[in-house]
Amino acid sequence: MYLQHFGLTETPFSLTPNTGFFFGLAPHVEALQVLQTALQTGEGFIKVTGEVGTGKTLICRKLMNDLPERFHCAYLPNPYLTPDELRWAVAMELGLKHSSQINQQQLTGLIQQQLLALSAHGHSIILVLDEAQALPDDSLEALRLFTNLETESRKLLQVVLFAQPELDERLAQSKFRQLRQRITFSYCLRPLTVEESMAYIQHRLTVAGSSSGRLFSDSNAKRIARAARGIPRLINVLSHKALLVGFGEGAKTIEPNHVDAAIADTGDALKHQYGMVKWSVATMVIIGSGLAVFYWFKGGVA
Repeated sequence: MYLQHFGLTETPFSLTPNTGFFFGLAPHVEALQVLQTALQTGEGFIKVTGEVGTGKTLICRKLMNDLPERFHCAYLPNPYLTPDELRWAVAMELGLKHSSQINQQQLTGLIQQQLLALSAHGHSIILVLDEAQALPDDSLEALRLFTNLETESRKLLQVVLFAQPELDERLAQSKFRQLRQRITFSYCLRPLTVEESMAYIQHRLTVAGSSSGRLFSDSNAKRIARAARGIPRLINVLSHKALLVGFGEGAKTIEPNHVDAAIADTGDALKHQYGMVKWSVATMVIIGSGLAVFYWFKGGVA
């Protein structure tokens, strides 16, 4: 809607994790360094935790995109699976063709054979689970048993868990002590600082093709950073809404009232007492749609 108006070539603040927008900020670089170091050791479980919206899925995709060729990656984006479903999913990710009539013991044997075959060809096999806090208790135990598969010198499978902090609370229980002891590397993602958030906003605008200078002044970027509490997903939401409001008013740069409207319209944002907002973001979208029709009649694209 507002791309041409602000001189952009693509949406800068989409909620879909896009590694093309990856920015080497300290917490994300540190997480990747921990993951890369851990994978080189070939041992046990690796865990990355962080609050909702801190960038776990983006780091997950960045890790998989940048894996050396010798790694074979099995990826489970939605691990809310029973132990049986987990084994079937792992088998499929490993490229196994099998009959649905085989029992779980036979399936585990086939998985072990496939892991041995891949290892014999020089592959290191990693199983990556996003949203790992959704794993049922029995499936967590089944996952631990996978890492019992090994040769005399190395594990046949490494497991990388990306999860919300709720996973740490569950693993603290006595019944998970065996799994907990197998987590050899872990990292907890922190929110961005105000300075990192400001740089993050500008980076995404630059990648999206912004050529009109700074659409967000430092003071307005700080307001967004503080309202978002340094959480990248909320920064994206607030920045996107501020651009919508600015577009609706025909502004070429984002003003404080645009940021105020975005904050007021976002339930999870930290509210500030900046005065009354004249219109809601929804109203601005409607107004912006009217402007889009105007651009269309003039032969442009909104």
